[in-house]
Amino acid sequence: MKDEKNSAPKNNWSRIFKKKWFFPAVYLTVAALLLTVVVWYQSVDNQIKDVQDDPDVSDDYIPNLHDEDVESVIDQQETIKMPIADEDQAEIVTKFYDYDADQEDQENALVRFNNMFYQSTGIDIASADGETFDVKASLSGTVTEVKEDPILGNVVSISHENDVETYYASLDEVGVKAGSKVKQGDTIGTAGRNLFGKDHGIHVHFEIRKDGAEVNPEVFFNQPVSKLDELNEEAEDSADGSDGSMDEDDQEEQEAEEDQEDNENLDEDENEADETIEPVPAP
Repeated sequence: MKDEKNSAPKNNWSRIFKKKWFFPAVYLTVAALLLTVVVWYQSVDNQIKDVQDDPDVSDDYIPNLHDEDVESVIDQQETIKMPIADEDQAEIVTKFYDYDADQEDQENALVRFNNMFYQSTGIDIASADGETFDVKASLSGTVTEVKEDPILGNVVSISHENDVETYYASLDEVGVKAGSKVKQGDTIGTAGRNLFGKDHGIHVHFEIRKDGAEVNPEVFFNQPVSKLDELNEEAEDSADGSDGSMDEDDQEEQEAEEDQEDNENLDEDENEADETIEPVPAP
């Protein structure tokens, strides 16, 4: 009985080995396993090569946890552009009146109207060929005002972040309305004529204002908007640095005024002394 039990498993395996499908099944199983191992190895090898060939990956690479924040800040830093598509064809016919500029630039920043001269608070831009042109948004922002002025022509004002405003006048056609969102480079109208700058023909009058004060646009073209913030910092530094000291010219002027006051006081004292002396009768 015991021998019969031991021989039974052997007989079962013998029967399985004799099956026609047994060895093909074993072969296919082994082949599938080998193929899986080869595919896995090639996949891992390709990933390693891609990492090695990537020039941006090095042993010294340190991941930046604030990449998204950095990208968003860069996106917000627009550079201030001229309000015209082709800057090479732009001609500044009236400059911004700057008290620190030389005499020639100051003369070019005066506008004659009704036999009087006015200091320009912006710049007038015309095309070199004298034809009309599309006026573009210098920065992305929100249109705050669109109006028709009898002297300045059609006017568009756009507000931006950090209390920055751009101002466009002498427009012919206007393609935006108050409340519209515009992106930098969007067309807001076309250049036209106005009475105030009639001597310049077709042009656009353009201004940049920071905290309500006009600044020279030419200084800030192709500069980031954050450059305007330095105006406030310089003003604060100037205010903090005023310790009551005066330069030589101021000191000389003050000394001259003090000398004049002293002479006047001396004259008054002499006059008072003369009045107090009573004439003595002759003997």
